[in-house]
Amino acid sequence: MDEAKLAIKYGASAIGLVSEMPSGPGVISEKLILKIASQIPSNIKTFLLTSKLATEDIILQLKKCKTNTVQLVDSVELKVYNKLRKEIPEISIVQVIHIAGKESINNARKVEKYVDAILLDSGNQNKKIKELGGTGRTHNWEISRQIVDQLKIPVYLAGGLNAENIKEAVQFVHPYGVDLCSGVKTNNKLDEDKLKRFFDTLKSLN
Repeated sequence: MDEAKLAIKYGASAIGLVSEMPSGPGVISEKLILKIASQIPSNIKTFLLTSKLATEDIILQLKKCKTNTVQLVDSVELKVYNKLRKEIPEISIVQVIHIAGKESINNARKVEKYVDAILLDSGNQNKKIKELGGTGRTHNWEISRQIVDQLKIPVYLAGGLNAENIKEAVQFVHPYGVDLCSGVKTNNKLDEDKLKRFFDTLKSLN
């Protein structure tokens, strides 16, 4: 909760809460996600990051965690989106697209009409132990920019963003928003100095 308050203090408009993942940092319990989400101001979005694939599992998790947004970090069947809309119509759906090659553009276009936003991240779903985010690596921003240009819904940019590269990233890709984790952490804890430098740089672009 202290980290959430710190992020909001410097300008975060959404807080990402990471549930069980096959790999990557920042995982917290559903009980703690509920506790944090219930204390976040109403003007701040709360994102449940889930790696679950079945609609029933995602719905159960959302009912336990009570966030206002779900971030699907793995690929799901198209019918999942429709079921989520029907069962929990108030939830915003954000689909992560892991940027690999040109096929990522088609993957984004395929799900565009089913979701509220797309988040472009670094990762590899084809590894034996899936990488579904939190890699700290950048990816091919040229592909990300093409996706932003082609889609009509909000597109967030993630993947290795920090105070040193955020200016270039925003000016090149033109995302709706940015998502960050490792770039503002030290020893897996939120670093106030890194956070301040990041937001100072970001605000200087306005």
